Amino acid sequence: MAEAMTARAPAGAGRRPGALPLLWRQFRAQNKLFWRNPFSAFFTLAFPLMFLLIFNALNTNQRIAELGDIRFAQFFTPGILVFAVVSACYVNMATSLPINRDEGVLKRVRGTPLPAWIYLTARIATAVYMAFISGTVMILVGVLAFHVKIFWHLLPAALVTMLFGTTCLCALGLAVAAIVPNGEAAPAFANFTWLPIAFVSDIFYPTNKAPAWVKTVGDFFPVKHFAIAMEDAFSPFTKGSGFQWHDLRVIAIWGLAAAFFAFRRFKWEPNVSGGGRRTGASARYRSG
Repeated sequence: MAEAMTARAPAGAGRRPGALPLLWRQFRAQNKLFWRNPFSAFFTLAFPLMFLLIFNALNTNQRIAELGDIRFAQFFTPGILVFAVVSACYVNMATSLPINRDEGVLKRVRGTPLPAWIYLTARIATAVYMAFISGTVMILVGVLAFHVKIFWHLLPAALVTMLFGTTCLCALGLAVAAIVPNGEAAPAFANFTWLPIAFVSDIFYPTNKAPAWVKTVGDFFPVKHFAIAMEDAFSPFTKGSGFQWHDLRVIAIWGLAAAFFAFRRFKWEPNVSGGGRRTGASARYRSG
């Protein structure tokens, strides 16, 4: 089966390659698997791009008064970039891993000499890589089609924010994959936990004038902090270097908590009806 593709040492090799060569080969294998699935490519790249084109076209001459009269495209483009990152990282990890687990792919991978941490790291690296590709496409289309401005002194802040956001969302996807009962429930669970949050997280419109409960709900989750930090990195009104340390701190806390939870609860084998034995990463984690 294609999803069972794992990195292998060349024939005739005297010993197993080191961690970095194994990780690179597994990353390339996962990258190929991603592009062989047109649905994954569509929802990671085409779906957010469709939102970008439609919303920016409908609001071409609009400005947002509560954000200093900023152009709509200047606000919305980095916001929809965050939407694309969530699709590439959180939704992808939260849905594909449970499906692979039900199919027995993870169990077979676990039975190979490939270290478990290399396999999961390669999956995360692939999701982050796709997120950066999708984000770059969003910004390029925004610049070329809607005259979005890039402020070069804020670019380091944007890149660091992307790195924080992608790793946090991958960790959250792993955590969800650890608790979802089966692959059939995974897409519904991932979208149910993500789409409502998107509308209170400053992605489609600012929540400055929203009711207090909307702000409270949005402020609790890391997506809003990710969106605000990214939007500030593209705002002409941002002072200094553009690093939003409070938002980055919230994102980091969520990411660390999710990674710890996933490490403790992640399962490699399908759930067995009737109270079958479950095996978590913490109990059977091995380095190869």
